[in-house]
Amino acid sequence: MSTPEELSDTFISHLIELRNRLLRAIIAVVVVFVCLFPFAKDLYTLLAKPLLATLPKGGQMIATDVVGVFFVPVKVTMLVAFLIALPYVLYQIWAFIAPGLYAHEKKTTIPLVVASTLLFLCGMAFAYFLVFPVIFSAMTAFTPEGVSWMTDINKYLDFVLTLFVAFGVTFEVPVAVVLLVRMGIVSIVQLKEARPYVIVGAFIVAAIFTPPDVVSQFMLAMPLWLLYELGVIVAGFLAKKAEAAPSAETGEAGISPQGESSQYRPLSDEEMERELDNIESRQKSDS
Repeated sequence: MSTPEELSDTFISHLIELRNRLLRAIIAVVVVFVCLFPFAKDLYTLLAKPLLATLPKGGQMIATDVVGVFFVPVKVTMLVAFLIALPYVLYQIWAFIAPGLYAHEKKTTIPLVVASTLLFLCGMAFAYFLVFPVIFSAMTAFTPEGVSWMTDINKYLDFVLTLFVAFGVTFEVPVAVVLLVRMGIVSIVQLKEARPYVIVGAFIVAAIFTPPDVVSQFMLAMPLWLLYELGVIVAGFLAKKAEAAPSAETGEAGISPQGESSQYRPLSDEEMERELDNIESRQKSDS
């Protein structure tokens, strides 16, 4: 059993490793940001392209803040730098938590992290290429006669970031559904029974996070519902695969040749202590 002094040393070493991992991730983002900084104005122009393309002839965006023309492109550049450096940031997070995970947890975590990252980026792309043009065209069509529609660049950035987050989180629904099923919180049957409530909730969420037009609300609510259905299908497939694995190995689902149950059993205190001692010894040998 580990002594209090050894536990304290281990805790401090974990803090030092966490600090080093965070510093590496921050340095990676800063390096990418410095490389992109000369293109800050171009990056904001690219972000504003869906709106600029729908403005009437001669229309333009405005900046009501004195320093907004500098800080808004810088904010956009920082966000782009973070997205580019995201794989390295995720790797640093994974390198920190991986030694404390079991083999089956590692097999589950990596696909979920990769899938959630790709789905979030797909949600942002869906908003940029499909939703923004529709929203801004609708706003242009509803602009009253004689009114000049000129949007402040800072408010535009806040608006698009809100929609990026809304659609990015929406595209995470399949991952959330799979996690709920894998953790045993809900079953496939319960997910199917909740379908009518999910559809209603999808339109409520869309009404909150999108402008007050039917088209944009529909473009958020429908993917939310379809992604929920995709999550149910994937979760059902994984559940059937997990049930078939024990039967393929033992001939009976969940029963070993010795008649012992193959279902998950929590570790006892002694087993947990042995696992912790093994992890500490591996860390000392690696250092």
